[in-house]
Amino acid sequence: MKHLKHLLKQPLNNLPTKVAIFILIVALLGFVDATYLTVEHYKGVIPPCSVTGGCEVVLTSIYSEMMGIPTSLVGSIYYLLVLIGAFAYLENKNLVLLKWSLLLTIPAFIFSLWFVYIQVFELYSYCIYCLGSFLTSTILFVSTMEIFAKYQEK
Repeated sequence: MKHLKHLLKQPLNNLPTKVAIFILIVALLGFVDATYLTVEHYKGVIPPCSVTGGCEVVLTSIYSEMMGIPTSLVGSIYYLLVLIGAFAYLENKNLVLLKWSLLLTIPAFIFSLWFVYIQVFELYSYCIYCLGSFLTSTILFVSTMEIFAKYQEK
């Protein structure tokens, strides 16, 4: 907790607008993907999956929900929070909200790794939408690490 407080207190110096726009775009792609899966889940429909062919197995597995909540809904909320943080920075340079939303990329990346593990080693099936979410969460995580390494005051 001590390290988190220190990280949040240190300002980001000269974070270019294009970096925040990049975060916003990637988060928007993740949000669209996860929200689409959430809507389809509540409609009781399995989205078409011609590339990998394993969407039905993955999206109906026990791993598709946590305590009755679709994992895609959790993903939608995560991406929405990152979108809000990036938008707040672009609108009024709100660094606190941006930093909190960027910190969410760490547990999101860990969960994404776990879900890919499940697809590969437990289900032996791949969901192209889930892999797309893994890609966006990975890009956001790597970008966050780069932002903190490059623009965080030492």
